[in-house]
Amino acid sequence: MYDLLPVLRVLGALLAMFALSLLVPLAASLWAGEALWHEYALAMAVTLGVAALLWWGLREHRRELLPRHGVMLVSLVWVVTPFFAALPLLLVMDAIERPLSFTHAYFEAVSGLTTTGSTVLSRLDELPLSVNMWRTFMQWIGGMGILILAVAILPVLGVGGSQLFKAEAAGPVKDTKLTPRMTETAKGLWGVYVVFSLTCALAYWSAGMTPEDAVMHMFATVSLGGLSPHDASFGYFSSPLLECIALVFMLGASCNFALYFVALRKGHWRGFWRDEEMRATLGALLGGGLLVALLLWAKGMYEPLQALRLGLFHVVSVATTTGFATTDYLAWPVFAPVFMLLLSGVATSAGSTGGGIKMVRMLILLKQARREMTRTVHPRAVQPLRLGQRAVEDRMVFSVLAFMLMYGATVTILSMVLLLTDLDMVTAFSAVLASVHCTGPGLGLLGPSSNYAVLTDFQLWVCTLAMLLGRLEILSFMALLTPAFWQR
Repeated sequence: MYDLLPVLRVLGALLAMFALSLLVPLAASLWAGEALWHEYALAMAVTLGVAALLWWGLREHRRELLPRHGVMLVSLVWVVTPFFAALPLLLVMDAIERPLSFTHAYFEAVSGLTTTGSTVLSRLDELPLSVNMWRTFMQWIGGMGILILAVAILPVLGVGGSQLFKAEAAGPVKDTKLTPRMTETAKGLWGVYVVFSLTCALAYWSAGMTPEDAVMHMFATVSLGGLSPHDASFGYFSSPLLECIALVFMLGASCNFALYFVALRKGHWRGFWRDEEMRATLGALLGGGLLVALLLWAKGMYEPLQALRLGLFHVVSVATTTGFATTDYLAWPVFAPVFMLLLSGVATSAGSTGGGIKMVRMLILLKQARREMTRTVHPRAVQPLRLGQRAVEDRMVFSVLAFMLMYGATVTILSMVLLLTDLDMVTAFSAVLASVHCTGPGLGLLGPSSNYAVLTDFQLWVCTLAMLLGRLEILSFMALLTPAFWQR
């Protein structure tokens, strides 16, 4: 327990930072002339109060964070922060006489912060602007990662950031120093993210969206979250131009933001195009989109251009874990929605805002499988595993294999738990897969024309756990459950 106290102190600083994010919906409430700013102010005051209690009350337990502390803090942040993110939802929805249960509010907050994009809310077009702004803004701050932002700020408070960065970052990014200091790296990544976001918002606005819609859909696009302020999702606009803009920025956000940072910092864009993971990610997304478009045309469902528009948009949207929709794709041949959901597990890069297994892990698995097949024919052959120009250490290969084992076990166990609640097999399996991948829409009862309100409270808690495990990439959370982790 004593070892947890320094972590709780830093958690207090992070909660204080998070409390300031409530200025966004508060400002939106004042902008729209809503009488709801008091609720956001109250939620901010409660969050700041708890933050001050932790930071000041544990001031005697200041110390440099070790790697194990980073793992503990990351897990705590993603479990505790949604409680405070749910508070304004509870207060505001009660004030407008559409009360939410705590289960629904916490689910909505986890969905936003993990950029999953699932929702239990309906009649979204009738919600106050500030509520929709908060729902979409949560995706944006969760996209690049609350802790990556913290790495850039916490050194001012005397808290080292390297352990937080390594615990939060996905894939090989955590082992690559983009700059000599982790603080500079975090600032650089967030700088790229902000520029990317501003460009997206301006593109949406210039293409016909209102300023409010442009900002909210920018939040949902660059974070690959997909929560929309409209019940019809992106289909509300029925605009090929806006869909093309969304397509470009979803593809861009599916790539490693570290590549943009290095390219902008050093001016070496050639290295960006040579990145093997980036090429595989874009190839899978565009190739998958063309495959589904060809299927839709071959089945006689749409004319060629319409099939290309719908197939490419929805494959990229679902596979990048965004989840925007312009039509109910569950009415398509069954191959298409199943293919898109499975692709969502691999079609984003490490260091992107997407969820899932990440393309880099899939590439390592495929290269390892090929190496093992070669060894069956040539047992004495020396064949180093390479990813681009880098040699992949056996330690990383073992880590990927362990991750895949835990991933398979998580999906299987949670799916079986949902089946115990008498949920049908298609809905149960897709709900877990969509939650672990942080994708949002599933199959069966959870397609793009429905939402997660059809599930019971217990089923929602299972999906909430799946979203958290997917965002934590499973191994970090599972490490907390091992006795060795808590031994001094």
